[in-house]
Amino acid sequence: MRWSWGFSSTSLYLFLWISILLASSTEGGEFEDQRQYRYKFIKPASRFWDQRDDVAGEESGFDYIIVGGGTAGCPLAATLSQKYTVLLLERGGTPFHNTNITLMENFHIALADISDTSPSQMFISTDGVFNSRARVLGGGTCINAGFYTRANPSFIRKSGWDDELVKESFEWIEERIVHKPKVNQWQNAVRDGLLEVGISPYNGFTYDHKYGTKVGGTIYDKNGRRHSAAELLASGNPDKLTVLIYATVQKIDFDTTNEPGGRPKAVGVTFKDENGVMHRAALRKRPESEVILSAGAIGSPHLLLLSGIGPASELEKFSISPVLENEFVGKNMTDNPLNTIFVPLNGSVEQSLITTVGITRRGVYIEASSGYGQSDKSIHCNHGIASAEIGQLSTIPPKLRNHEAIHRYRQTKRNLPHEAFMGGFILEKIARPKSKGQITLNNTNIDDNPTITFNYFSHPDDLERCVAGIRIVKKLLKSHSVRGFTQLNKHSVEKLMNMSISANINLIPRHKNDAKSLKQFCRDTVITIWHYHGGCHVGKVVDKEYKVLGVDRLRVVDGAVFFESPGTNPQATVMMMGRYMGLQIMKRRAS
Repeated sequence: MRWSWGFSSTSLYLFLWISILLASSTEGGEFEDQRQYRYKFIKPASRFWDQRDDVAGEESGFDYIIVGGGTAGCPLAATLSQKYTVLLLERGGTPFHNTNITLMENFHIALADISDTSPSQMFISTDGVFNSRARVLGGGTCINAGFYTRANPSFIRKSGWDDELVKESFEWIEERIVHKPKVNQWQNAVRDGLLEVGISPYNGFTYDHKYGTKVGGTIYDKNGRRHSAAELLASGNPDKLTVLIYATVQKIDFDTTNEPGGRPKAVGVTFKDENGVMHRAALRKRPESEVILSAGAIGSPHLLLLSGIGPASELEKFSISPVLENEFVGKNMTDNPLNTIFVPLNGSVEQSLITTVGITRRGVYIEASSGYGQSDKSIHCNHGIASAEIGQLSTIPPKLRNHEAIHRYRQTKRNLPHEAFMGGFILEKIARPKSKGQITLNNTNIDDNPTITFNYFSHPDDLERCVAGIRIVKKLLKSHSVRGFTQLNKHSVEKLMNMSISANINLIPRHKNDAKSLKQFCRDTVITIWHYHGGCHVGKVVDKEYKVLGVDRLRVVDGAVFFESPGTNPQATVMMMGRYMGLQIMKRRAS
């Protein structure tokens, strides 16, 4: 698009000089905000109409429109753009200028921020557990603990993926953003303690999923800076890739004027920009062009429902024009339950996120973190109802978490000594839970969370494995390696468990005998590690190539298609999946 300014060259120079001065003199103004546009192909959504002269835009359409610039969406877009025009739509901003995202020391602050501009969108499941969805370019890789570990080999086999291409795709990710972590004293103590209690052998530093104890990779570098999936976009073709931030997709657009016996066909999407203005982005009129949902395990089924694909009763309830009835959309959602014990540590405490993990054959994973408590920055931060000054624990009991109590806490917490919040956590996660939930519509506003239920520990096998995991944690706390690093001379293991019971941040009622009844402890202190998945399962909502059943030119590529969370932590596999599927799509299209 060309503009006719009508200025002389001198007037134009003066105009630009004054504009720069005004922008640079305004705190938080547009001039400073240019830091977030690290790559030339990233633009705010309101600039969409300016793209038509630069790349294939609305008039001629895009080869691929990817909804969600997250863990899978970024590597997928970078890969497909090597040959085809790609529009990547992300509802949040970018991570590049936000030190609460980029610096490991601020990990807990970004996660506890519940403002409308936060990279983390909080939701509370009907189970009473606080949870988060990413709302930023890079997705969950911008707000997670950074741990990087590949999927277990059985997951790769069950997914029907090509082993060699999977290996190449993992290595592509690792070469760009993955690092060997610094292992601090607390992580070393937990590593040695895991070996003491029989979680062996020691597999050293490895990305691979192996039974025993190991040190995994991290997306934090040696200086504590995060390298998210957003940086994978640097490997894209800037002449074929357009990334729009603050672009909230409202619905998938379909052509339903098909001949009798034909199928609905995705033709594009409707999205809202940062100013509330609606836009439509269209696909090219080629059978190979696709809308690909990579909006996450909550976002992808949610968008299908709002676009008219889902249970008939759900669509009818909210007067959504049906495109295709599918009773399985949003069903069989799963979240891996997490239970934690806070451990007061001796002396100064280094900050550490997950680097050491114990992998048991029973399907229980043991991890650890430390030092995420009171800091100069968090003292002045409004964490709202999700005040998480020590990881996911709060000093405010659930029944007292009202706005007045939160206000009083914010006023007084800056006077509390840092040591009151310092310590470590032992985390116990259940792999492959059998308890299933679902998401259903709350309203027709895409900005609002749907109603989400996970039904933690509704299956007895999950509860039995949690009890087994807590028993391992109790042994670990009594091990020589860990005991000498903690204040267990002052606190018994049961007392530590009672501390977790009284402070745990969820809305589940407490029972007095939690520390004695491990089953009750599991139920009452369950929280999340943000590894939820499902809602668009293979054979129910998508086929083996993740194409949505019953419609053309629509695919889902993210954790919504998973039956289980891969490995101990899924981000490595989800990023790999984005790269892998991009290569597979190009290969099939070429043939």
